Amino acid sequence: MTSDRVLGAVCLVLGLAFMFGASRIQTGFILDPLGPKTFPMIIGGILVVSSIVPLVKPDPAPGWPSAQAMMEIALALAVFVGYAVVLPELGFVPATALAAAALSWRLGNTPLKSILCGVGIAVGIYVVFHLILGLSLAKGPLGI
Repeated sequence: MTSDRVLGAVCLVLGLAFMFGASRIQTGFILDPLGPKTFPMIIGGILVVSSIVPLVKPDPAPGWPSAQAMMEIALALAVFVGYAVVLPELGFVPATALAAAALSWRLGNTPLKSILCGVGIAVGIYVVFHLILGLSLAKGPLGI
């Protein structure tokens, strides 16, 4: 069994689990025509459909990233896990600014540009999703 088929099988199971989890969301008295199930169902469906190609036609000689690239991927994963851990404690804007700055720095920006990028991304997302669309985001000790 090639690594592509393993990836395809894992993605298929994850997509089906995501769709199953989305189907169990309680809607209550929500009047939105799409409802909270739609977006997770779309994501799960895309994952299921995209898992078919590696299952049916795997790459005969898949290339793996170098050890340095694997370390960068592991570091990015650690940033995302850390983001999920500190988000409820710090709030959306500070946690997002830190995570975006860390990822921007690892992508090759200077530390100053990374900080500016992180703050810009966090504030931009906050303005669009909270102030314009009215969605609630995690509030930390600063209220943002």
